[in-house]
Amino acid sequence: MSQDYYCHPTAVVDEGAVIGSGTKIWHFAHILGGSRVGERCVISQNVMIGPNVAVGNGCKIQNNVSIYEGVTLEDDVFCGPSMVFTNVLYPRAHVNRRGEFLPTLIRRGATIGANATIICGTAVGAYAMVGAGSVVTRDVGEYALVIGAPARRIGWVSRSGDRLGQDLVCPRTGERYKLDGDHLRLEV
Repeated sequence: MSQDYYCHPTAVVDEGAVIGSGTKIWHFAHILGGSRVGERCVISQNVMIGPNVAVGNGCKIQNNVSIYEGVTLEDDVFCGPSMVFTNVLYPRAHVNRRGEFLPTLIRRGATIGANATIICGTAVGAYAMVGAGSVVTRDVGEYALVIGAPARRIGWVSRSGDRLGQDLVCPRTGERYKLDGDHLRLEV
C-alpha cells in the first residue's frame, strides 16, 4: 500500500501515527505514535508532534515547533516559526509532572505568530490572531487580535486575517461582523 502523503527522507513517522492525504512532512520532523495529522497539512523542518496529539486538516506548522501531548489543533491553524506550547504550569527538572499536563485547544483558522508562547490550559478562539512574541496566559476569544506579554486584545481580525476597523467590515472580503458584548460574530 502506498502512502498518499510526502515524508522527507530525514523525517520520522512512528508506528501508530496517522497522516492524512496530501500532507507534506519536511526535514528532520518527527511525528510520534498515537498522533493524528489531518489532510493537506504542511509540517515544516524540525517539527515534533506527539505523542497522542490531534492536528486538523489544512494546518501549517512552521520550523522548530513542538506540539506536546494535550495540545489539539483544529482545522486550518497556522503555527509560526519557533512558537512554543507548554504542557505544565510549574515545571521543575527534578519533579515528574507528566500527570499534570493541561489541555490546550487552538480553534479553527487561528494564527499564532513567530516566537509566541501558549501557556497550557488555555484556548485560542476561532480565527483569532496571536502576535509574534506574545505570551498567551488566558483564553483568547474568536477573531481577537492579541499582542504582548501577557497577551491583551488590541483589536479584531476577520476570517481572512485582515484587521477590522470600527465599521467591522473586512477590507478584503466585505464580510460584516457584529460586536456582541465582548465577543465578535460574523453576520450571516
